[in-house]
Formats: sequence, structure tokens, C-alpha cells
Amino acid sequence: MGVILRNLQKQVPLRRARLRKDVETLRHILGIHKFDLGIVCVDNHRIQQINNIYRKKNVPTDVLSFPFYEDLRPGKMPLPLHRDEQNLGDIFLGVEYVMKQCREESLDLHETLTAVTAHGICHLLGYRHETEEEWTEMLQRENYILSEYNRLTGRSLEPLMKRCSQDR
Repeated sequence: MGVILRNLQKQVPLRRARLRKDVETLRHILGIHKFDLGIVCVDNHRIQQINNIYRKKNVPTDVLSFPFYEDLRPGKMPLPLHRDEQNLGDIFLGVEYVMKQCREESLDLHETLTAVTAHGICHLLGYRHETEEEWTEMLQRENYILSEYNRLTGRSLEPLMKRCSQDR
């Protein structure tokens, strides 16, 4: 199973090989390497269109997730019955939006994209942040994922808590 990574934006130079490697590390940590995962990098215009269509929010954002398993409970792994069900879903990364955040907060783009992707994968695995309890549960999962990522890579990524609390 694999990661399908498409870069449909031209505004921000993107190191796809590094992002792919980081996503593979996240998949390893979560034990989801047997599932396909789509990641699509888009500009502000496209992420705003998608956000407006699916969430009725006519603003750009950093990440939108579209899970294959819509009713998955947080912490539970999907149980596919057939090969074509070994799919977690798709994540759209608002790369231009993330780059703006990085400039404002002096953050590294590729490290931030990895943290944002971890957030998106949590959504594919059933985590939400509509309530304070859900937000706490999701934040704990992101903390675990990124602490394991840091242990394996020697980096020091953290969840983007401000982003989570604004999206609720």
C-alpha cells in the first residue's frame, strides 16, 4: 500500500521527496502502512473552494481530510473486507496557507507540513475536535504521534494547537 502525493500548486516550492518520507514515518508510527493514503497539495484558491463546498466556510485553511471510513471511532483501526477498502482517504494540504503561517511564526515549512499532515491523518482515523473533550483526545493523539516522530528523526515537532482551537 502506498502514499499518492500530488502537488497541484505552484506558489510554494515543495520538497515532495521529504514530505513523502515524513508521511511514511507517520504511517509507520500509526501502523497504517497497509492502507493507501492520498495527499494533495493545493493553493489558497483551491483549498478555499473545497472548504466552502464541504464545510460552508469560504476561507482558506491548512488541511482538509476526507476519510474513506466516515464512521470510524477514534483509536479504532479500519477493518477492510476487500483490497479496494484498504484506503484511509485523502488529505488536502493548503500549502500556500501553511507557508503564510510559517512566515508569520518563523516556522520551517516542511516540518509544519508534517505536523499538519499528522493532524489530517488523525481526522482520517476518526478523531474530531468539535467539543473540548474531542479536542483534548485528538491533541493527545497528535502529541503521541509527533513525540514518536521526533524520537525516530531527531526533530522537535509539536502539534499546532492554535490551529486546532481555531478550527473547532
